[in-house]
Amino acid sequence: MRFTLVSDGSSDQALIPAIKWLLVEHGAGEGIDGRWADFRHLIKPPVGLKDKIIKAIDLYPCDLLCVHRDAENAAHEIRKQEIDDIVEQLSNENLLQMPAICVVPIRMLEAWLLMDESAIRRAAGNPKGKMPLGLPRINRLESVADPKRILFDALEIASGLRGRRLAKLNFPALRYRVADLISDHAPLRNLSAFKMLEADISGFMEALE
Repeated sequence: MRFTLVSDGSSDQALIPAIKWLLVEHGAGEGIDGRWADFRHLIKPPVGLKDKIIKAIDLYPCDLLCVHRDAENAAHEIRKQEIDDIVEQLSNENLLQMPAICVVPIRMLEAWLLMDESAIRRAAGNPKGKMPLGLPRINRLESVADPKRILFDALEIASGLRGRRLAKLNFPALRYRVADLISDHAPLRNLSAFKMLEADISGFMEALE
């Protein structure tokens, strides 16, 4: 099973573990190859979501295309519809031959990483730390204004570091580490956007049977 994630930036690779987890949950088995469509090495990287999808199909062959946009200040439905419209257009033009699903967390992808305090503490290198991290409850994750700031602040507190040692922390890299350390994404089933993603992945897997 191979899937490719098309997104706006490299930070969105942190979504790959959640997608893998859902595929396994719905019967894909453990042999899953999830890749982020990286265009940074190209002389002329594609601009715009449609061109990114076309280039991803060419450079990253897969069984399932996952297309990501953060909802940010737009409604989840609007972002999802934008993706669905492009996918439909490419399918009608016979440029898209594989199934494609939308991955649209409410606000930002970091909201999905805030649900695992243990993963945050381990990523920060201080798994036995006791300082409160100020993490929102699961049912509030889709309403927090700046989940990335909350995640980075939590990693800073969890590290227990100060001064120069704190300044050396690579917060973007730690974001990936948090994603990799989350072994159970089931708590995210309380979130509307995650439910929609799971429904799409379930439908994809059922169609393979």
